[in-house]
Amino acid sequence: GMFVLGLPYAILHGGYLGLFLIIFAAVVCCYTGKILIACLYEENEDGEIVRVRDSYVDIANACCAPRFPTLGGRIVNVAQIIELVMTCILYVVVSGNLMYNSFPNLPVSQKSWSIIATAVLLPCAFLKNLKAVSKFSLLCTLAHFVINILVIAYCLSRARDWAWDKVKFYIDVKKFPISIGIIVFSYTSQIFLPSLEGNMQNPKEFHCMMNWTHIAACILKGLFALVAYLTWADETKEVITDNLPSTIRAVVNIFLVAKALLSYPLPFFAAVEVLERSLFQDGNRAFFPNCYGGDGRLKSWGLTLRCALVVFTLLMAIYVPHFALLMGLTGSLTGAGLCFLLPSLFHLKLLWRKLLWHHVFFDVAIFVIGGICSISGFIHSLEGLIEAFR
Repeated sequence: GMFVLGLPYAILHGGYLGLFLIIFAAVVCCYTGKILIACLYEENEDGEIVRVRDSYVDIANACCAPRFPTLGGRIVNVAQIIELVMTCILYVVVSGNLMYNSFPNLPVSQKSWSIIATAVLLPCAFLKNLKAVSKFSLLCTLAHFVINILVIAYCLSRARDWAWDKVKFYIDVKKFPISIGIIVFSYTSQIFLPSLEGNMQNPKEFHCMMNWTHIAACILKGLFALVAYLTWADETKEVITDNLPSTIRAVVNIFLVAKALLSYPLPFFAAVEVLERSLFQDGNRAFFPNCYGGDGRLKSWGLTLRCALVVFTLLMAIYVPHFALLMGLTGSLTGAGLCFLLPSLFHLKLLWRKLLWHHVFFDVAIFVIGGICSISGFIHSLEGLIEAFR
């Protein structure tokens, strides 16, 4: 996706260890995705494995029952909302950054470009279902193919000048934890997996699908990051397209901005769904009255709240316009939690009696390593943002 553009920056501060982490993160995310889905199933009285839960929230609630039957779901909902809203913010940040670097001679600041991008995104507040969102996602995928081909083609044209000697075996202790967050964030998909598996024609093929998609993602991300870093070495920037010559950069960046704007509706719609379901539609436990009238139409104040969410992403993008640092912060905070910590913890809790020793070892190891990486990446990303503001 869009956040592959930050991976060469991760190699800048991690060298060969950064490449190893791209592979390691793919393996771990593939495993935790599988165990998360395993938590949806239980054995019935006849010894058959049946699906008894439908979502990440259901799994979390089952782990906290009976003492705190809704606590786990609320924690997961907060993490999901943070991740989805931060993703929206990153799309606005990268749109402003790309347009500003594409047309530096125009008297338009990066903040102004972000405001223009948000004005284009305001109609997202009127989205009612995934049908319209899916059309945007299709166009977004086509734009991404064009971007990758252009960037890699330029890098290959400079293959004779590749700086192999610049790929390091040592790491930048201060900056590398940020790279961990960037790499983790590029793999986050766990919040969508229960719904995806539930809608598969043959759910038994889920494991095979996870294996092949993560193998493909790992190879493509690793090659893209390495080839781009070898081309620019120590001059590698947070968004790799900023390194391209001005003529090519303008074309690629326009495609990238189109991709960012087309990508925005999916996380925005998902965030709105989580907010409406948890705060407005959760039966008697809802904090506020329903956003929808009896005829299914969105009420005016519900539409106002959606518009306010779009404006919030703009304000965050204006005041924290640092793409890689924001991505590292989000990946360390919610990405590691949703992809590493919670799936392994839930797996141990719900299926403890059926786990083999090596499953227990993997779950505990992932939880410990994920916790260390999450805390370290969050602290260093926060320090990086404070330093950037200074």
